[in-house]
Parts: sequence; C-alpha cells; structure tokens
Amino acid sequence: MLNYTLYEADDKNAPWVTFIHGAGGSSSVWFKQIRAFSKYFNLLLIDLRGHGDSSSNTLKPLKGAYTFDAIASDIIEVLDYKEIKQTHFIGISLGTIIIRQIAEMQPERVLSMTMGGAILKFGFQSRLLIYIGNSIKSIVPYMWIYKVFAFIMMPHRNHKDSRIMFIREAKKLYQKEFIRWFKLTGDVIPLLKIFRQEELNIPTLYVMGSEDYMFLPSVKEVVNLHISSHLEVIQDCGHVVNVERPRQFNEMTLDFLKKL
Repeated sequence: MLNYTLYEADDKNAPWVTFIHGAGGSSSVWFKQIRAFSKYFNLLLIDLRGHGDSSSNTLKPLKGAYTFDAIASDIIEVLDYKEIKQTHFIGISLGTIIIRQIAEMQPERVLSMTMGGAILKFGFQSRLLIYIGNSIKSIVPYMWIYKVFAFIMMPHRNHKDSRIMFIREAKKLYQKEFIRWFKLTGDVIPLLKIFRQEELNIPTLYVMGSEDYMFLPSVKEVVNLHISSHLEVIQDCGHVVNVERPRQFNEMTLDFLKKL
C-alpha cells in the first residue's frame, strides 16, 4: 500500500481532504497547507508509487507499464483501507490528472476537485519536450531531463523555490522508476482530450499562476465550457501555485470548500 500521512481535525466528523502531489514530488510539497486546512478538515496526504516513502519495492508490482487506472487504484486502496467513503481532492500538476481519473472511476466518492497548476493539454513545446525525453530517457541520467523540464516550466526568478523543491524530491527517484512514470506521457494526450470534452458534475476549482504559460491557456478554454468549473488566477506566479503563493492558494481553496 502507498505511504500516507493523516492529520485529523479536532472535529472527528469533519470532511476529508486528500492531497495528491505531482510527478517527481512527494506529500512534503503540501507542508504549507497542513496548518491552514487541518483547522477545518481531516487531511490525507499520499506519496504516489515510487515517490517519497512509497518505495516501489514495498508495493505489489504492477503488471506491465504504469497506467493512470493503476495509479488511481493505488489511491483508492488507501481510501478503502481508511474507510473514507467521500473526500475532497486537492492536486498539483500531474496530480490533477490522477484526481480526474479517480473521478472517472468513482465519481460518487469525489466531493470536489481543486486543481493547482492543472494539466489539461500539451501544446507544441511541451509535446516536443516529451518526444525528446522519451528518445533519451534510457541513456541520459533522468535528473538531466527533469532539471530541463523544471527550468522550462518554471523559468522565472520567483519560481526558484518551486524548482529547487521539485528537483530535490525528484532525486529520491531511481532511474528505472523515472522511466516507468515518463512512459505515462504516451497515454496522457488522448486521456486529456477526453477530460476536456467530457464534463463531470463535480464542483471543480482551478488555481493557476498567471505565469504558467504552458498550461493556463487550455484551462481558460475548458472553464469557459464546463459549468461546474471555476478558475482563480494568482498574479506573478508560476506552475506550482501552492508552494510559490501558499497564502493565496490556501485562501482561494478554503473559500471554495467552505461554500460547498
């Protein structure tokens, strides 16, 4: 089973919020959210397969390559084990794709979705990066690839803390584990097309940085089409909004959750 951490509110009957980090990260990316959210909610922080303390050799091996169905099922297994029947989900970057996959599989379980730095579409530049990464992933140290991706996605000076944190967390991955996750990019483009076209009747908040130039345009397009979705943009902020602008992220998300 995946490694997880619980933070229980004073009110044991408080709703649950489950946090899902992005590729190369770990549940530690949420450290600036724990104090603010634990006042009102029970919190479940999960390390994805091969990340953080979810060492791949302690988990039941997946048959074949990683899939989003399998990764989502890892999280559902933890929810079942803790008998969490319903929960709000908060995700960052690739974690937002996994949350949407869980909502496809078990929509009755998802009270709401907060998507920070959401990925809904890969443009030409990001597709080119994926193509190059897939071509060299087996021969080049994975940290080289990850650092290039980090600098392209978070290029500005004010993105430095986010870059450093994600690069530091990514160093905990093994080359073999990185390759397994990188192969998911082959499945993600058609999957994201479905997510853009098909709306789920689940309250959804997108929190994006104004400088998240790779992914913000597609989120704006989707929010204009999906009536259950709302977009908040944090000015002078990059991709990893919960780390770079934690106060604004916390205020926007808590306001959203309290209104539900």
